Amino acid sequence: MLDETDRRILRQMQAEPGLSAAALAERAGTTAATCARRIERMRARGIIRAERARINWAALGYGVEVSLRITLDKTARNAFDIFIEQARKIPEVIEIQTFLGRVDVRLSVLARDMAHYRQIYRSRILPLPHINDIEALMHLSTVRTNPVLPL
Repeated sequence: MLDETDRRILRQMQAEPGLSAAALAERAGTTAATCARRIERMRARGIIRAERARINWAALGYGVEVSLRITLDKTARNAFDIFIEQARKIPEVIEIQTFLGRVDVRLSVLARDMAHYRQIYRSRILPLPHINDIEALMHLSTVRTNPVLPL
């Protein structure tokens, strides 16, 4: 599926996402034109989905992060679809994950402070449809985040 040149390009993109095209090609040991063609091919095949900025939310004033583990009323028809459709409309929900098991959905919620979180929770989260149970986990620190896979 991927040859060694593709892997070198991906390793360099993961290591330093902000590299210019010329620098990326040089570090991957290829020409700029070859590098550009291979990146375009990997995008077309869905290997590279996006290149985006990782935002330091705390630097923007969002000091509270809460993970909400939600169990839905599975007896309700289309409970998952309806719940997720409504949860997507909440701007402070930055991630939605679904699971098999005791927990059905996890929402990552950002807020400026506890008062702001309380307002989001009461006015936007609790009214979401088909909630059977909610468990809130307050984020204290990130010990390790490594989105880089060995290639």
